[in-house]
Parts: sequence; structure tokens; C-alpha cells
Amino acid sequence: MSAPRSMLIIGIILLLWNLMGVMAFVMQYMIDLDQLAKTDPATAQAFATMPVWLWVVYAVAVGAGTLGAILLLMKKAAAATLFLVSLIAVLVQFGYTLGATDLVAQKGLVVAAGFPAFIVVVAVVQLVYARSMVAKGALR
Repeated sequence: MSAPRSMLIIGIILLLWNLMGVMAFVMQYMIDLDQLAKTDPATAQAFATMPVWLWVVYAVAVGAGTLGAILLLMKKAAAATLFLVSLIAVLVQFGYTLGATDLVAQKGLVVAAGFPAFIVVVAVVQLVYARSMVAKGALR
């Protein structure tokens, strides 16, 4: 089966989404924590105490997602594998951030976990979509 026309649009949307994740990673990694602490001390503390391995997991999450979107646009089945890697990394990242820090206690569950939950949903959707395209033979 050839790839449906909608796959191009979905692939572009997923690529833009994942590139926003790369930009967020870079901005969060390079942020001036003293300035952030003036407006959002809880987040500044979370970034300041984030272990190096978790920054690596975060980089894997956004990197694998971005590469997955590129491979989706190239009609490569490996996109599904990269989206799986991204989802696992996202779950590890937010599992640690929400479970091993006091961010939820300081900000509340909805504020602390709302956007991360949306990110997890998108990560699941992109994986399911890529797997469905592999099953239909649209990705090789």
C-alpha cells in the first residue's frame, strides 16, 4: 500500500511538535536559574536539582521523537521504534519529575502534571499512528 496523503500532514505536524520539544529542552537547559527563581522558584529548584542522567533522558525523548517524525516523513518503519523510545523516555522523565520531586506539592497536580500528561498522550498517539502505518504497509 502506498502512504495516505494525510501521512504527510500528520508527519509535518509531528515534526513541528517534536522540534518544539527540542527547543524547550535547549531553553530549559540554558535558562538562567536565578532569573527563573524570581518568578517560579519551584521550577527553578526542579531544574537546578535535576540529575544529569535525567537531562540525558530528556534529550533522548525529544531527539528520538524528532528523528521518528523525520523517518515517518521518509516512510521508514523505524519511525515506530523511535517513537517507542521517545515514549519510554518521556515516561521516565515525567515519572521522576512528578514522583521524586516536590513539584506537585508546590504547584498542585493539575499545574504540575497537566502539560506533561498532554505530552504523554501525543507520544502515545504518534507511536500508535506509526505502528498502524507499518501494519498497513505504508512504512517500510
